[in-house]
Amino acid sequence: MDGRFTRRAALLGVTAAAGAIPPLRSVLAQPAAAESRVDITRARTDPIPIAVPALPGTRGAEIAQVIQNDLKNSGLFRPVQNAAFIQSAEAAAAQPNFQDWRVIGANALVTGRVADQGGQLRVEFRLWDVLPGQQIEGTAFTAPAAQWRRIAHLIADAIYSRLLGEKGYFDTRIVYVAESGPRDRRTRRLAIMDQDGENNRFLTDGSFQVLSPRFHPNARQIAFMSYYQNQPRVYLFNLDTGRQEVLGQFSGMTLSPRFSPDGRSVILSYAKGSDSNIYVVDLASRRERQLTSGNGLDVSPCYSPDGSQIVFNSDRGGDQQLYVMDAGGGGVRRISFGRGRYATPVWSPRGDLIAFTRFGGGSFAIGVMQPDGRGERILTEGWGMEGPTFAPNGRVLAYYRETPARDSRGNGYGARMAMIDIAGFNERQIVTPTDATDPNWSPLLS
Repeated sequence: MDGRFTRRAALLGVTAAAGAIPPLRSVLAQPAAAESRVDITRARTDPIPIAVPALPGTRGAEIAQVIQNDLKNSGLFRPVQNAAFIQSAEAAAAQPNFQDWRVIGANALVTGRVADQGGQLRVEFRLWDVLPGQQIEGTAFTAPAAQWRRIAHLIADAIYSRLLGEKGYFDTRIVYVAESGPRDRRTRRLAIMDQDGENNRFLTDGSFQVLSPRFHPNARQIAFMSYYQNQPRVYLFNLDTGRQEVLGQFSGMTLSPRFSPDGRSVILSYAKGSDSNIYVVDLASRRERQLTSGNGLDVSPCYSPDGSQIVFNSDRGGDQQLYVMDAGGGGVRRISFGRGRYATPVWSPRGDLIAFTRFGGGSFAIGVMQPDGRGERILTEGWGMEGPTFAPNGRVLAYYRETPARDSRGNGYGARMAMIDIAGFNERQIVTPTDATDPNWSPLLS
């Protein structure tokens, strides 16, 4: 079931609001008609060479660097080194000399300008197909100057979408559990950051322990498990106000919450005695409805993107496996049949895959399978890893992996967030200020 929740107990603390995300305004220029997309399978083996010179103007060099980093970290783009550039950024912004970019191996080129308009930044960018010398995208964003990183992520998303034919995932956040202290006395706080690890901040102060935070579809609210007054229950956290409230009137432990795709309800597990079953709570009326029953532990429920089905893990058959049922609770069928135990299932936003944790034989693995259980693939495995979560385009997974302690006192133990492509390549660590567990990826912010 949901890992280590039995050892998490603390007091509730008061925290500041995370802060609202101001909207960004954009104007889209008509792209050229030429088809310049690259198949993602090809880009995995042969990343797209792209040049991203500094954008003339306020924070232009920093914006360009964030764009480069986003594209490079996807594993599907290969930014050309700035030292190879022949034409200056200022000259390219006025009119690219395409021969200068062809000779250094760039297939795509990004140009633009930044204008400071009294506390607002207007960022214009153009995406060029270097070989025919044609503009294929052009957009201008206006936002508060403090939101310059978001502008960069939005530009990277536009480039990703135009060249690969799918939505990007860079203008997103990840909420997670920030862990610190000795392994037997860990402090666990809610934390949130941009998908690239920047703008990290803590949402709770560590005076109570937390587990399994999950975003609302509007990215403004989080459901999570909290140990307030030693009572493990599901809470809601409003990112705009910092307000926290318990969800439901359950007498025992509630855990592993997730919002429905329409954001109107929360599905969770309710543990009573030696059993736990899955319930859904309507957020408007706060009415509770039981979906599963019987002996065993039914936990970690997750809706399909269309809300018609629910995947969960259960030991109802004697061992911990994955099951899918109709949203109303009927039609339960087992879908995992590999060697080992399965946990933490999550449905891809595309609806085509379910990611999971599998453990057995002394090792853990992150994998994916089709919703009917076919096509199981292990993406990565090791000593300890858990908690997969999909990027909103369904192409990348974040999860956390642990390092074993060196001795019985827990020295040397650590937990770090990582990402991997659903094809099993481009695995990399995400740097966080503390240890990090239980990540959950937001939808696109705009």
